[in-house]
Amino acid sequence: MVDVIVVGAGPTGAMLAGELRLHGVDVVVLERETEPTRVVRSLGLHVRSIEVMDQRGLLERFLEHGRTYPVGGFFAAIPKPSPERLDTAHGYVLGIPQPVTDRMLAERAAELGADIRRGRELVGLSQDDEGVTAELADGSRLRSRYLVGCDGGRSTVRKLLGVGFPGEPARVETLIGEMEVTANPETVAATVAEVRRTQKRFGVGPVGEGVYRVVVPAEGVAEDRSVPPTLEDVRRRLRAVAGTDFGVRSPRWLSRFGDATRQAERYRIGRVLLAGDAAHIHPPVGGQGLNLGIQDAFNLGWKLAAEVDGWAPEGLLDSYHAERHPVGADVLDNTRAQTELMSTEPGPRAVRRLLSELMDFEEVNRYLVERITAIAVRYDFGAGHALLGARMRDIALERGRLYELTRGGRGLLLDQTGRLSAAGWADRVDHVVDTSAELDAPAVLLRPDGHVAWAGDDQGELLEQLPRWFGAAVD
Repeated sequence: MVDVIVVGAGPTGAMLAGELRLHGVDVVVLERETEPTRVVRSLGLHVRSIEVMDQRGLLERFLEHGRTYPVGGFFAAIPKPSPERLDTAHGYVLGIPQPVTDRMLAERAAELGADIRRGRELVGLSQDDEGVTAELADGSRLRSRYLVGCDGGRSTVRKLLGVGFPGEPARVETLIGEMEVTANPETVAATVAEVRRTQKRFGVGPVGEGVYRVVVPAEGVAEDRSVPPTLEDVRRRLRAVAGTDFGVRSPRWLSRFGDATRQAERYRIGRVLLAGDAAHIHPPVGGQGLNLGIQDAFNLGWKLAAEVDGWAPEGLLDSYHAERHPVGADVLDNTRAQTELMSTEPGPRAVRRLLSELMDFEEVNRYLVERITAIAVRYDFGAGHALLGARMRDIALERGRLYELTRGGRGLLLDQTGRLSAAGWADRVDHVVDTSAELDAPAVLLRPDGHVAWAGDDQGELLEQLPRWFGAAVD
C-alpha cells in the first residue's frame, strides 16, 4: 500500500506530489495521457504562485524560462497600470507557457522521489476505513491510504465519488490554438487592435518563429468539447469576426474552451480529496485557473502529509475544504463578473466604462489586482493580530530573507524577542531568532504554506496555537 495516489499529472497534481514528497510521503501519480500536453491553456503565474515557487526554492528555475510583466490590465482586460505599493516582494506576472510549468513541477516531484506513471487511466475506486482501492483501465489495482483527484474539469474521481458539481453550463465557447500566420505582421496587429475595441474574446499574437496564438469566439457550444476544432473551423470564425483568416496554416495544436462555471460541493469525501479543476471550473479571464490549482495543492500538501505521518491535530485535513472552498467560490464570482464586463452588449459595455473610470482610483485598482493575484487571500483563524490568517510576504531579515527559511515546508516561528520557545515541536517547527524592519509584530508563527497562524510575544498564547496546527508536543 502506498501513502497517497494522485490522479492527474498536470500542474496541480505535480505540485501536490512534490509537496507530499517534501515530507517523505510515498506518492504515486497516475496520468491517463502517455505524453505531456502541448496545449497552452495558461500563459503564466500570478504573484501568489510566484511567491509559492520562491518559498520552495523553485523560482530561479521558473525565471529562467519565463518573462516578467506588469500586473496591471488583468481584470476583464481593462488596461490599467500596475498599482503602487503591492504587499509583495514579487510585484510582477511571470509569463510562462503551461507545458513548461507542467514539466518543471513534474521534474521537481520526480527529483524528490514521486513515482509518475503515464498511460495509467483510473476507471474505478472504492474506499474503506483503512484506505482507497484504485481500479485502472488495464485491469490492475492499486491500494493507498489516501487518493487526491487532480484530474481536471471532467474529473473521473469527482464523478466516481458522486460529488455534486453545481453551477452554470457553458453559454459561449472560444476556439484557441497556435499556428502559422502568413499575413503581414503590421496588418495582423492593426486588425486585431480594431476588432478588440469591441470583441475582448479575440486575439492573434506572435509567440515566435512565425507562429501565432489565435483566440476567436466560436459560433456556438460544441456537443463534445473534448473534440478539438479543425483548422477550417478556426479559419471560418476568423473570417466571421475579423473579416480575414490571416492566412493561418500548419497548426501546432487546436483546442476549445467554454465559460462553464461550477464548483464541487465538497473537496473531501473520507479518504478521497479533490483539487484544481477537479474541484472548480470557470472561464479563463484573469488567468487564475492554473494558479488556483497550484495554491490548492500548496494548502493541502502539508496537511495531508501530517495526516499520513500521524501528527495532524483533529480537523486539520478538513480545514483544506474550509479554507479553499471559499477561495474557489470567490474566483468563480470574479470570473463571472469579468465575463459580463467583456460582453459586446450595450449594458455590460456601459458598466465596463464606469468600472474603468473607477479603476483610475489607486485603491480600486489595487483591490482588483490583489484579488486576481491571490495575495488578498486571508483564511479565517478567528480574532487576533492584523496579520492573522494572511500569507506572509517575503521580508528582509538581518541574516537573509524570510522565504529562504521556508524551503523545507515546515512550520516556522520567527522570533524577534529571543524569549519564545517551540521546543516540543522542534521536529515540525523551525524556531529562528532574527529581526526585520519590515515585520510589525514581535514574533509570528507561520504554517508550512506561509500563512500566519499566530502573532505576538506571549509564550502562553503561542502554546495554545502550536497544538492547533502542529499537533501534540513531543517530550
